Amino acid sequence: MPTLTAGRSSKKPRAVSFSCARASQGGFTLVELSLVVLLIGLFSLLTVPIFAGWGEGSLQSSARRLAGTVKYLYNESALQKLEFRLVFDLEKGAYEAKVLNLDGQLTQLTGTGRRQELKGNVRFQDVAVAGQGKFTSGEATTIIHPVGWLEETVIHLKDEKDRTMTLRLMPFTGSTEIYEGYREFEAKR
Repeated sequence: MPTLTAGRSSKKPRAVSFSCARASQGGFTLVELSLVVLLIGLFSLLTVPIFAGWGEGSLQSSARRLAGTVKYLYNESALQKLEFRLVFDLEKGAYEAKVLNLDGQLTQLTGTGRRQELKGNVRFQDVAVAGQGKFTSGEATTIIHPVGWLEETVIHLKDEKDRTMTLRLMPFTGSTEIYEGYREFEAKR
Protein backbone atom coordinates (compact mmCIF):
# COMPACT_ATOMS: atom_id res chain seq x y z
CA MET A 1 0.00 0.00 0.00
CA PRO A 2 1.32 3.34 -0.89
CA THR A 3 1.83 5.80 1.84
CA LEU A 4 2.19 9.51 1.75
CA THR A 5 5.32 10.95 3.12
CA ALA A 6 6.10 14.52 3.69
CA GLY A 7 9.38 15.92 2.62
CA ARG A 8 11.63 15.43 -0.33
CA SER A 9 11.22 12.78 -2.90
CA SER A 10 14.12 10.93 -4.32
CA LYS A 11 12.57 10.92 -7.78
CA LYS A 12 13.57 13.58 -10.24
CA PRO A 13 10.73 15.86 -11.39
CA ARG A 14 9.68 15.35 -14.95
CA ALA A 15 9.44 18.29 -17.31
CA VAL A 16 5.91 18.75 -18.53
CA SER A 17 5.55 19.98 -22.06
CA PHE A 18 2.41 21.78 -23.15
CA SER A 19 2.50 21.96 -26.89
CA CYS A 20 -0.04 24.03 -28.70
CA ALA A 21 -2.17 21.76 -30.79
CA ARG A 22 -2.68 24.68 -33.15
CA ALA A 23 0.97 24.87 -34.16
CA SER A 24 0.66 21.65 -36.03
CA GLN A 25 -2.67 22.56 -37.65
CA GLY A 26 -3.15 25.16 -40.38
CA GLY A 27 -6.86 26.07 -40.01
CA PHE A 28 -9.21 28.09 -37.85
CA THR A 29 -11.57 26.85 -35.20
CA LEU A 30 -15.31 26.88 -35.69
CA VAL A 31 -15.64 29.62 -33.06
CA GLU A 32 -13.18 31.87 -34.90
CA LEU A 33 -14.96 31.37 -38.21
CA SER A 34 -18.34 32.03 -36.62
CA LEU A 35 -17.05 35.26 -35.10
CA VAL A 36 -15.74 36.48 -38.46
CA VAL A 37 -19.06 35.69 -40.19
CA LEU A 38 -20.93 37.49 -37.39
CA LEU A 39 -18.76 40.60 -37.73
CA ILE A 40 -19.13 40.70 -41.53
CA GLY A 41 -22.89 40.37 -41.16
CA LEU A 42 -22.98 43.16 -38.57
CA PHE A 43 -20.93 45.55 -40.72
CA SER A 44 -23.03 44.86 -43.80
CA LEU A 45 -26.22 45.39 -41.80
CA LEU A 46 -24.96 48.83 -40.78
CA THR A 47 -23.52 49.95 -44.12
CA VAL A 48 -25.96 48.63 -46.73
CA PRO A 49 -28.80 51.02 -45.74
CA ILE A 50 -26.39 53.94 -45.97
CA PHE A 51 -25.31 53.05 -49.50
CA ALA A 52 -28.80 52.05 -50.64
CA GLY A 53 -30.03 55.65 -50.51
CA TRP A 54 -26.74 57.22 -51.54
CA GLY A 55 -28.14 59.35 -54.37
CA GLU A 56 -31.35 60.32 -52.57
CA GLY A 57 -29.72 62.09 -49.64
CA SER A 58 -29.76 65.70 -50.82
CA LEU A 59 -33.52 66.17 -50.53
CA GLN A 60 -33.78 64.58 -47.06
CA SER A 61 -30.60 66.27 -45.88
CA SER A 62 -31.83 69.69 -46.97
CA ALA A 63 -35.16 69.11 -45.22
CA ARG A 64 -33.49 68.00 -41.96
CA ARG A 65 -31.05 70.90 -42.00
CA LEU A 66 -33.85 73.42 -42.55
CA ALA A 67 -35.93 71.82 -39.77
CA GLY A 68 -32.96 72.04 -37.40
CA THR A 69 -32.43 75.69 -38.25
CA VAL A 70 -36.10 76.49 -37.55
CA LYS A 71 -35.98 74.79 -34.15
CA TYR A 72 -32.75 76.59 -33.26
CA LEU A 73 -34.21 79.99 -34.22
CA TYR A 74 -37.42 79.28 -32.30
CA ASN A 75 -35.42 78.51 -29.14
CA GLU A 76 -33.06 81.47 -29.58
CA SER A 77 -35.98 83.85 -30.06
CA ALA A 78 -37.51 82.75 -26.76
CA LEU A 79 -34.20 82.84 -24.90
CA GLN A 80 -33.07 86.23 -26.20
CA LYS A 81 -36.57 87.76 -26.19
CA LEU A 82 -35.97 89.05 -29.73
CA GLU A 83 -37.86 88.61 -32.99
CA PHE A 84 -36.12 86.40 -35.53
CA ARG A 85 -36.89 86.14 -39.22
CA LEU A 86 -36.23 83.24 -41.54
CA VAL A 87 -35.84 84.55 -45.08
CA PHE A 88 -36.21 82.14 -48.01
CA ASP A 89 -34.55 83.11 -51.30
CA LEU A 90 -36.59 81.02 -53.73
CA GLU A 91 -34.56 82.03 -56.79
CA LYS A 92 -31.18 80.95 -55.38
CA GLY A 93 -32.39 78.01 -53.28
CA ALA A 94 -31.05 79.49 -50.05
CA TYR A 95 -32.28 80.69 -46.68
CA GLU A 96 -30.88 82.82 -43.89
CA ALA A 97 -31.87 84.11 -40.48
CA LYS A 98 -32.03 87.68 -39.29
CA VAL A 99 -32.66 89.11 -35.85
CA LEU A 100 -34.57 92.31 -35.10
CA ASN A 101 -32.42 94.06 -32.49
CA LEU A 102 -33.85 96.31 -29.80
CA ASP A 103 -32.76 99.36 -31.81
CA GLY A 104 -34.93 98.22 -34.76
CA GLN A 105 -32.01 97.05 -36.93
CA LEU A 106 -32.21 93.74 -38.78
CA THR A 107 -28.93 91.88 -38.42
CA GLN A 108 -27.93 88.74 -40.29
CA LEU A 109 -26.95 85.85 -38.03
CA THR A 110 -23.73 83.90 -38.13
CA GLY A 111 -23.32 80.27 -37.15
CA THR A 112 -26.48 78.17 -37.39
CA GLY A 113 -28.55 81.00 -38.83
CA ARG A 114 -26.03 82.01 -41.50
CA ARG A 115 -26.99 81.83 -45.17
CA GLN A 116 -27.40 78.20 -46.22
CA GLU A 117 -27.94 76.83 -49.70
CA LEU A 118 -30.04 73.74 -50.27
CA LYS A 119 -27.89 70.72 -51.09
CA GLY A 120 -27.29 69.39 -54.58
CA ASN A 121 -30.00 70.24 -57.10
CA VAL A 122 -32.69 70.75 -54.46
CA ARG A 123 -34.79 73.89 -54.90
CA PHE A 124 -37.80 75.54 -53.29
CA GLN A 125 -40.93 74.69 -55.26
CA ASP A 126 -42.97 77.13 -53.19
CA VAL A 127 -43.30 78.55 -49.68
CA ALA A 128 -46.70 79.34 -48.14
CA VAL A 129 -46.76 81.60 -45.08
CA ALA A 130 -50.02 82.02 -43.14
CA GLY A 131 -51.43 85.49 -43.72
CA GLN A 132 -49.02 86.23 -46.58
CA GLY A 133 -49.93 83.65 -49.22
CA LYS A 134 -47.92 81.32 -51.42
CA PHE A 135 -44.60 82.37 -52.95
CA THR A 136 -43.09 80.67 -55.98
CA SER A 137 -40.36 83.25 -56.67
CA GLY A 138 -38.57 86.07 -54.93
CA GLU A 139 -38.32 86.03 -51.15
CA ALA A 140 -40.63 84.76 -48.43
CA THR A 141 -40.20 85.54 -44.74
CA THR A 142 -41.37 83.65 -41.67
CA ILE A 143 -41.40 85.67 -38.47
CA ILE A 144 -40.48 83.89 -35.25
CA HIS A 145 -41.87 85.80 -32.27
CA PRO A 146 -40.13 85.84 -28.86
CA VAL A 147 -43.34 84.79 -27.07
CA GLY A 148 -42.96 81.25 -28.41
CA TRP A 149 -44.89 81.45 -31.67
CA LEU A 150 -43.99 81.47 -35.36
CA GLU A 151 -46.06 81.95 -38.47
CA GLU A 152 -47.30 78.64 -39.79
CA THR A 153 -45.30 77.96 -42.92
CA VAL A 154 -45.47 75.17 -45.49
CA ILE A 155 -42.35 74.63 -47.60
CA HIS A 156 -42.17 72.39 -50.66
CA LEU A 157 -38.72 71.21 -51.73
CA LYS A 158 -38.07 69.59 -55.10
CA ASP A 159 -35.02 67.84 -56.57
CA GLU A 160 -33.82 67.17 -60.12
CA LYS A 161 -35.83 63.93 -60.31
CA ASP A 162 -39.07 65.79 -59.46
CA ARG A 163 -39.26 64.19 -56.02
CA THR A 164 -40.81 66.53 -53.48
CA MET A 165 -40.86 66.89 -49.72
CA THR A 166 -43.21 68.99 -47.65
CA LEU A 167 -42.09 70.74 -44.48
CA ARG A 168 -44.73 72.17 -42.17
CA LEU A 169 -43.49 74.56 -39.48
CA MET A 170 -45.68 74.25 -36.41
CA PRO A 171 -46.57 77.62 -34.81
CA PHE A 172 -46.61 76.77 -31.09
CA THR A 173 -43.77 74.27 -30.81
CA GLY A 174 -41.25 75.43 -33.40
CA SER A 175 -41.00 71.86 -34.62
CA THR A 176 -41.15 70.81 -38.25
CA GLU A 177 -43.22 67.98 -39.68
CA ILE A 178 -41.57 66.46 -42.76
CA TYR A 179 -43.57 64.52 -45.34
CA GLU A 180 -42.58 62.82 -48.57
CA GLY A 181 -44.47 64.19 -51.56
CA TYR A 182 -46.41 67.40 -52.07
CA ARG A 183 -48.98 68.11 -49.36
CA GLU A 184 -51.36 71.00 -48.91
CA PHE A 185 -52.70 72.05 -45.51
CA GLU A 186 -55.74 74.14 -44.77
CA ALA A 187 -55.11 77.32 -42.85
CA LYS A 188 -56.38 77.17 -39.27
CA ARG A 189 -58.61 80.01 -38.20
